[in-house]
Amino acid sequence: MRIDKYLWCVRYYKTRNMVTEACKKNHITVNGQVAKPSKEVFPTDKITFRKDQITQIITVLDIPESRVGAKLVDIYRKNETPAEAYAHLELLKLSKEHYRKTGTGRPTKKDRRDIDEYGNDIIEEEETE
Repeated sequence: MRIDKYLWCVRYYKTRNMVTEACKKNHITVNGQVAKPSKEVFPTDKITFRKDQITQIITVLDIPESRVGAKLVDIYRKNETPAEAYAHLELLKLSKEHYRKTGTGRPTKKDRRDIDEYGNDIIEEEETE
């Protein structure tokens, strides 16, 4: 099965066109080699790609006939992505929402002063070290 069709079938990408674009940008590798969308994948192949700021590593266990349900995906692939990658993604999400919640609008003057003060504190700490 083609790599673009496989990644679409096991629900890593929403459309085959998205997989094709990722292949054209050299974001997907099969067994350490950059893959074109038409690259054939076989069981035991190791696929590496970057999606949502995580480098995903999967091993092909079997080839599906067509797109499978979310509950059946584990039959066709083995996810070997380290747990630290998912923990790092959670940290990124939390750090973005730590100071201001999404959708609260532009910072006020007081918020702006606090942000500037925080940046100055970091610079002063680096200079003293």
